Amino acid sequence: MKILVAGGAGYIGSHMAKWLTTHGHEVVILDNLSTGHSDLARYGRLVVGNLGDRALLDSLFEQETFDAVMHFAASSLVAESVTEPALYFNNNLANTLVLLDAMRHWGCQYFIFSSTAATFGEPEYCPIDEQHPQNPINPYGLSKLMVEQVLQQYASAYGLHSVSLRYFNAAGADPDGELGECHNPETHLIPIILQAAAGKREAVTIFGRDYNTPDGTCIRDYVHVQDLCNAHLLALEKLQTGTLRGAQAFNLGNGNGFSVAEVMDAARRVVSASGRDFVVLEGERRAGDPAILVADSRAAQHQLGWRAEYPDIDTIIRHAWFWENRGVAD
Repeated sequence: MKILVAGGAGYIGSHMAKWLTTHGHEVVILDNLSTGHSDLARYGRLVVGNLGDRALLDSLFEQETFDAVMHFAASSLVAESVTEPALYFNNNLANTLVLLDAMRHWGCQYFIFSSTAATFGEPEYCPIDEQHPQNPINPYGLSKLMVEQVLQQYASAYGLHSVSLRYFNAAGADPDGELGECHNPETHLIPIILQAAAGKREAVTIFGRDYNTPDGTCIRDYVHVQDLCNAHLLALEKLQTGTLRGAQAFNLGNGNGFSVAEVMDAARRVVSASGRDFVVLEGERRAGDPAILVADSRAAQHQLGWRAEYPDIDTIIRHAWFWENRGVAD
């Protein structure tokens, strides 16, 4: 297949481009490089431009016959979405509508959407399945939920078939060390820990030790970026064969939550082999941090044939540490 990967110079999108290419598909990457890195766009032809540029999209769809589009081009910082909601509704919702309408015009009917567990808001129960109420508590989660709702309407009205994949905590890196996570600012726990171990930041902070969990720290569900890529391709194959129709959505996680303290212990095991360590500071709880967020991925297992190949937190961190030590894109 020939796939347009929007946001393919970013963390997950660059891994997806490699996954598609190594599985025999042709990739064109569309990225404005606002948060992506051209050095990560190694698999596929890179077109630098904005998702909301309809003239650019028309030019691309006229030149290429795309079998499907994968969308990783969202803005994704929760705190920023609270202070700059217009940015999130413009990029995550309005620009996606431009893309979907270009797809309709050019007859491309398969769409894979990178969604988020933030559509659920504060969990009412765990693990979180697809029937859990969706009540986002920030503009980031709301903008993603709005796209999911649009996709439902576009499926019934226009025959646009889609799968939305809701991640919990994407983590890890390409096992070959070619690709990895490099955000600015970095907000994810594992790269923050590894930056501290590499001497790129002074310390890492535990925000709260008084949660109702076995060790008092928050529990999160980490899923390896390679496993996410596998789920995307499986979802696309199900659309292509007609096994899935309409607008579908699945939660993705490894099903085994790890606490902040457990992640730090695992990171120490990994970096100690390099003679490294890191300083840990104690901080107060952050507002809006639920005690436990864990995915119920049984629907993805049953309907996509998906399972996490890298559920072990030590392996996830080891791959990320390999990337960190090879250097990241500027």
